[in-house]
Amino acid sequence: MPGDCRRTPLSSDITDADDSGANLPHGGGNFDQSVTNKGDANDGRDGVVKLVLGRKDLKPDMPDHSGRTPLLWAANFGYDEVVRVLLGRKDVNANMPDNDGRTPLSDAAACGHLSVVKLLLEQPNINANSIDRFGRTPLLNAAQRGFHLIVQLLLEREEVTAGTTDIDGETPLSLASQFGCYRVVKQLLRREEVTASTSNRFGDTPLTYAAKLGDDRVVKLLLAREEVNPNMRDRDEQTALFCAAQRGSDRVVELLLEREDLIPDIPSFSYQTPLACAAKYGFHRVVKLLLEREDVYPNMADLAGQTPLSLAAAGGHDGVVKLLLEREDVYPNMTDLAGQTPLSLAAAGGHDGVLEILLGREDVNPNIRDNDGRTPLWWADCSGSQRAVKLLQARQSANPNTV
Repeated sequence: MPGDCRRTPLSSDITDADDSGANLPHGGGNFDQSVTNKGDANDGRDGVVKLVLGRKDLKPDMPDHSGRTPLLWAANFGYDEVVRVLLGRKDVNANMPDNDGRTPLSDAAACGHLSVVKLLLEQPNINANSIDRFGRTPLLNAAQRGFHLIVQLLLEREEVTAGTTDIDGETPLSLASQFGCYRVVKQLLRREEVTASTSNRFGDTPLTYAAKLGDDRVVKLLLAREEVNPNMRDRDEQTALFCAAQRGSDRVVELLLEREDLIPDIPSFSYQTPLACAAKYGFHRVVKLLLEREDVYPNMADLAGQTPLSLAAAGGHDGVVKLLLEREDVYPNMTDLAGQTPLSLAAAGGHDGVLEILLGREDVNPNIRDNDGRTPLWWADCSGSQRAVKLLQARQSANPNTV
C-alpha cells in the first residue's frame, strides 16, 4: 500500500507465517488456524494463503511500500506451493515488478528456486526477459550465482538471448566468469550469439575476471575461443596475465603463456609488468615461468623507477632474487627515483638473505649513494640488523666512513 512502511497482510502471511498460522489478515473472520500446520516444505503457508484468498474483498496483487506483491515474496522465498496457488488466480499478474523493476521470475532465478522458476515459465504470458532498473534479467541473475539448471531453462526460451547486458555492460558470461561459475560459463560458450571477448564499461572482460579469481578451469574455456584477446586491459589497465601474476596463480599464467598472441610485458597503470608484480609478492613459480620467456624484459622499471629485482629485494624474497640474477641481462645496480639500488632496499629492510645473495656478485656496488647521500651500509645500520651491517662491512669495497 502506498506510503505504508508495512507489508500487506497477504505478503506478511507468506513471509512471516509460522506453523500456527498466526499471521492472518487484520480484521479478518474466524479462520480455522489448525489447517495451516501441514509440515510441508512451505511450512503450511499455502494453506494460509488459500484461506486468505477466500475473502471477497482481498486484492491478491496489492504491493507493499517497496512495490513487492505477495507473488513476488513467495517467489523470493521459494514457496512453490504458495506460488502455485497464487498463479491459479486470474487477478494475479505473474509479471508485476517491484519498485526496482524486479519480477517474481527475476527473484526466483536470483535465489536459485528451480521449482518456482518452472512454475513461472509455464505461464502463457510470462516475460522471461524482464529487465530491472539495473538492467538485470532473470538470466543475468541466475548466471551470476551459478544456477546452471535455471540458466538452462531460460536459454531454452526463444526470446531469451545469452548476450544480454546490464547497465554496466555485464553479460551472463562475464558475471559467471567473475564468480567462478564454471558450468554456466560452459553452457554459455556453446551459444553462437555469445561473444567471449566483450568488456564492460569499466574494461573488465570475462578473461580478466577469471584470471583475478585464479580460476584455471574458466580461463582454459575462455582461451579456447579464438576471438578472446589475452592482451585486453581492465579499468586498472591490467591484463589477464598481470591479474594472474598478482594473485600468484601459476596454472593460469601457464595457460596464458601458451597463447602465441600473448604480449607478456604489458604494464599496468603504475607501469608495473606482470614480472614485476610477481617479484614484488615473491611468487617464485610465476617469476620462473615469466623469466623463461625471451620476450620478457627483466629490467623494466615502474613509475617509481623500481625494477623486478628492486621489488623482490625490498620484499626480502630470496628465491626470487636468485632467479632474477640468473638472467645475464639483469642489471643489479639500477637505481629507482629515490636513487636506491636493490642492495639499499634490501639493507633498509634488514633482509640478510637477499643481502648475502647480492653481495655474492662482484658487479654489485655496495657504495652507491641514494638521492640523500645514504649508502646501503647506512640503511643496514638503520634497520637494526647487525648481520646486515656485518655482511656489508665484510665486503672489502664497502666504505665504513660513508654517511
